Amino acid sequence: MDLRAFIRDVPDFPKPGVLFKDIMPLLGDPAAFGFAVAELAGHYPAGGIDVIAAAEARGFLFAAPMALALKKPLVPLRKPGKLPGETHSFKYDLEYGSAELHVHADAIRPGARVLVVDDVLATGGTMAAACKLIELAGGSVVGCAFLIELAFLNGRAPLVGYDIFSLLTY
Repeated sequence: MDLRAFIRDVPDFPKPGVLFKDIMPLLGDPAAFGFAVAELAGHYPAGGIDVIAAAEARGFLFAAPMALALKKPLVPLRKPGKLPGETHSFKYDLEYGSAELHVHADAIRPGARVLVVDDVLATGGTMAAACKLIELAGGSVVGCAFLIELAFLNGRAPLVGYDIFSLLTY
């Protein structure tokens, strides 16, 4: 299936000069969405993964059905104040400011093999922070999976040393 047919280009969003890759048409087509999830999940043998993690919010859209398909627990990485109880956190810099991710302190057992999933690899900052948080929590990142990679933004640079898989590359 040609998934590119389900990715809509939106010019000048969210600001002038940006060509936004909109995944909503893909999400709105059950066959295309199911195919994308199956292709992402199929790239990873279930025996090599203990946990699937994703940073909010759109990463959840692909990580949750992948976790079901691979019969693995889903661990959400959330913004501050969204998880009750004890958490590990990791602060990171963005192009214009900073952000922070949290994970429950008991969500990842020491040595757990974790696949981290997101919808788009752009500059790599959020995924790099997610990987650092997983490692801080005691896990080992076995891969970073994306629906789309925007190669011209060089998002692989902050992820050197991690296995990266993208279904679509622009």
